[in-house]
Amino acid sequence: MSANRNKGKGSELVELDDRKWKIFTAIIKNYLETGEPVGSRTISKYTDLNLSSATIRNEMADLEEMGLIIQPHTSAGRIPSDKGYRLYVDHLMKTREKENNELQEVVVKRVDRLELLLKQMVKVLAANTNYATMITGPQVGTNKLKFLQLSRMEEGKLLAVIVVEGNLVKNTILNIESDISEEELLKLNVLINSALNGLTIDQINLGIITQLKEQAGDYSCVVGSVLEAVAEAIKHESAPVIYTSGANNIFRYPELSDEKNAQRLISTFEEKEELAKLLEDNLDKNSESGSQSNSGIQVYIGEENGMQDMKDCSVVTARYDLGDGVQGTLGVVGPKRMDYEKVVGTLKNLRDQLDAIYKKNEP
Repeated sequence: MSANRNKGKGSELVELDDRKWKIFTAIIKNYLETGEPVGSRTISKYTDLNLSSATIRNEMADLEEMGLIIQPHTSAGRIPSDKGYRLYVDHLMKTREKENNELQEVVVKRVDRLELLLKQMVKVLAANTNYATMITGPQVGTNKLKFLQLSRMEEGKLLAVIVVEGNLVKNTILNIESDISEEELLKLNVLINSALNGLTIDQINLGIITQLKEQAGDYSCVVGSVLEAVAEAIKHESAPVIYTSGANNIFRYPELSDEKNAQRLISTFEEKEELAKLLEDNLDKNSESGSQSNSGIQVYIGEENGMQDMKDCSVVTARYDLGDGVQGTLGVVGPKRMDYEKVVGTLKNLRDQLDAIYKKNEP
């Protein structure tokens, strides 16, 4: 089976079969990690080809003849040539661009579909319970970095494409003091992803930052800018989107429907700031407790909810989890004498339906 790797800028008409490509990329990655010429014995351990050193030497000789690798010293291993770097970088950038475009399309489709679903669900919840209801849009609970790609733009600027858990994509333009070559940028991409992938903001400690900057050498300032962008991308959002319905149901209950109480409650539902704090608190409590032992249900009676305007109410919340760390909260607000059994059962049922509908319709 053949794989065409035809690229421009000095690597025209280069064609590598799968075996050569794996050996070639193994040389690149090993050299980027160690800075030392790479020999056939190293490659025999580094790849999954199960080839002898002699076979690998023959393939390396072909790669050298094609101008993709060079031997800096007699009896030494090989290192990538400029032409080899160009082939690898072009292929990497094209692959990452395709992945990022596909990822962004998936995210947009999911967000649009989920927003419509949540708006419908909060109305159903209000109709089934006869109370006021609310649902937050999805948030990433753990906020781990999944992938980062730095690409050159105009001189003095880099584009950082940051993908966090839940496949949320954030783009940031970084200003740098001096230009950086494709080869150095490639090294930075490998360096940063190797160090940070899978980490939360709390896990990126001073030791990791210091080591990254030391390894980056002349480009330590670029690493500093990247770390700031990553921190901004994976921090918790301060204000989740909240969808509400059924606020007028408050008037069904005499203890809540006097003019003063009703006005405060309606205002709380319209402004949503206090609701956001309560629902975020629910999400944090469930994350800390580990969701499995706790059904994701929280019941706040009267002043337990911490909201003065809702001290005469009970609030029942349930967390939904769409996978990949993407979570949100459903909530019901009613009098202290609410039908807790019915509310808890309805919340659990809708949460399970939301999970099933969303995952069934994933692209």
